[in-house]
Amino acid sequence: MSETASKAPGVPQADPGRWKALVFIALAQLMVVLDATIVNIALPSAQQDLGISDGNRQWVVTAYALAFGGLLLFGGRIADLWGRKRAFLVGLVGFAAASALGGAATNEAMMFGARALQGVFGALLAPAALSLLAVMFTDAKERAKAFGIYGAIAGGGGAVGLILGGFLTEYLDWRWTFYVNIPFAVIAAAGAWFVIREPQGGRNRSALDIPGVVLSTLGLVALVYGFTRAESDGWSDSLTIGMFVASAVLLATFVAVEAKVAHPLLPLRVITERNRGGVYLSLGLAIIAMFGLFLFLTYYLQVVKGYSPVRTGFAFLPMIVGMITGSTQIGTRLMTRVAPRLLMGPGFLVAALGMLLLTRMEIDSSYTALLLPAMLLLGLGMGTAFMPAMSLATQGVEARDAGVASAMVNTSQQVGGAIGTALLNTVAASATTSYITDHIAGAASRPQQQLVQLEGMVQGYTTAIWFAVGILVVAAAIALTFVNAGRPDMGAVTGSGAAEGAEDEVPVPVVAH
Repeated sequence: MSETASKAPGVPQADPGRWKALVFIALAQLMVVLDATIVNIALPSAQQDLGISDGNRQWVVTAYALAFGGLLLFGGRIADLWGRKRAFLVGLVGFAAASALGGAATNEAMMFGARALQGVFGALLAPAALSLLAVMFTDAKERAKAFGIYGAIAGGGGAVGLILGGFLTEYLDWRWTFYVNIPFAVIAAAGAWFVIREPQGGRNRSALDIPGVVLSTLGLVALVYGFTRAESDGWSDSLTIGMFVASAVLLATFVAVEAKVAHPLLPLRVITERNRGGVYLSLGLAIIAMFGLFLFLTYYLQVVKGYSPVRTGFAFLPMIVGMITGSTQIGTRLMTRVAPRLLMGPGFLVAALGMLLLTRMEIDSSYTALLLPAMLLLGLGMGTAFMPAMSLATQGVEARDAGVASAMVNTSQQVGGAIGTALLNTVAASATTSYITDHIAGAASRPQQQLVQLEGMVQGYTTAIWFAVGILVVAAAIALTFVNAGRPDMGAVTGSGAAEGAEDEVPVPVVAH
């Protein structure tokens, strides 16, 4: 934003407490990101303690991802109506309370409920945090720096979660992977209460699209529940088919409603634009492939290889290092020089190559020779692809749609994660059952039977990983064909809806619809 623009009459001056506010907003973001990975490490211990079946275990991940993804658009809209500061504080307090409930869980129902509640409050917290940043940092250079810090914490939070999850599970108890959120939330909420000021004119008084909220949430719940039922009861089960049909009807009705209402939850112009549509679709598919993999690798390392939770956490580090390197060193440096699809397509293919290596996994596979290079390739590919995708998802949108465009990125990631966990778990479980049925008869002694069971588990994982390879190749093809944007114009402020060369150079705050 030019100097004259930032000092134009009638434009609110930058919030003097904005850099302090960034600390507390970033802390809240760290808590949400950390929670996505910290629970994966604790999952085998929690499953054993609470007696959760293999068929139901993915609900610990899915309940969170589905509530988060299904309600993100609604959460952004609530932040508009209530005010961002209030939504941010309620989100933090609710997330802490849900974490306490998860830590105190005595059975699987209590655990699933706590995870769903975490997702509900996360869906309120995430859009409120992002829109607070967007309206507090109006200068283009400061904005880029603030979002860079926020993004780095989001990327690094995954690594912190894996290692912290390992230490807490091994040296204290898996329950502390939930309790650890409480001090984060208390510090962030106290800081936000004193430092953050509600931006003037930031409230949106238009009516809430209740039919849109109900239809989108129910449609997504039915979709994921269909995938989960398929694992336990088969694809031809009448309730499984009923869920998929119900989901298709609900989501089709949602699209029809959004086309007609005056203040839609999701304005269709956001997703029908070719580049954004390609980004949402390819990102969602890539996340489907990645989320299932996280679950399988955690179980492979702990159950098959006998790694401790701490060692498992450190074992994932090459993937996180690859992601941060791909994002900050490759994606950021090349983003201004090449078209986004030329980073996204090859990025997804490099990740698919890493996934392809993992199809060779066996009981006695070497970590250094097989898992480490595979994880590095996965991380590098995903990091390189995600950076331009995130930028393109909000590039060129109208100011009134910038928030909902950002929320759609999160939605495609969260719902992709929920579907990926359910779908790939289904594939793995049926391949494992089939292998054990075919080979158990020839195993006379107990050690031989245990070996067949472990071989069956690995067979299930590699079968599912083949599916993930195919999904990543499709994501690459969509990115290369649908996304047709040229090199980004560096004069534009991504997500603000206003460019440097525009006639009206007044900074426009991002509004999450």
